Amino acid sequence: MMHTLEQKIKAYDEQKQRQVPAPVLALMEEATRSLQASGLEQAALGRGERMPDFALPDQHGVVRPLSHYLAEGPVLLNVYRGGWCPYCNMEMQALNAVLPALRERGVNLIGMTPETPSSAQDTLTANGLAITVLSDEGNRVSAALGLVFELPEALRPIYAGFGIDIPASNGDESFTLPVPASYIIGQDRTVLYHFINADYTRRVEPAALLAELDRLAKAGAL
Repeated sequence: MMHTLEQKIKAYDEQKQRQVPAPVLALMEEATRSLQASGLEQAALGRGERMPDFALPDQHGVVRPLSHYLAEGPVLLNVYRGGWCPYCNMEMQALNAVLPALRERGVNLIGMTPETPSSAQDTLTANGLAITVLSDEGNRVSAALGLVFELPEALRPIYAGFGIDIPASNGDESFTLPVPASYIIGQDRTVLYHFINADYTRRVEPAALLAELDRLAKAGAL
């Protein structure tokens, strides 16, 4: 039986509620609420705006501009925090599962993460993913898109306690992360659709992205 991404996340959340101490959960939830209140979601690059033609290395260290990928067709850009984030891994696995459906529609799926290329490659290998992932070291592109925040000091020891070493993954000491986001980008770099949620446990369902792509194609927008 196929489980939706939402169902998988719900099962993981239930497990997390049982295993993580209540004071820790409370701190994590407070950090999410504060990010939601910051207005980041509303201010970030969105539908109707143009995506910059950024050039980043892929997991093999090959640097190409976004326009290189767009020359082949529209791009579904999935911005994620890193391979240490279980929600990002569940989302990437769910997107990987619809790769054939994306290819049928002529759409190129690309991931983008602040992790170093070698960390990105480890994530792909661990999850058995056949996706191009761009390494946005220092979160420079994500910052230009308005997606970046600094992990609150109170959460840093908690993450370390979970065995998550963000400075090692990202190759810097800044503790900056992107809010996860999904963008459908037309060949002229226009953002045709965006999903951004300051609550990193909320992700867009791949089926909803496919429906949106079909709607855009029907409207002649792709």
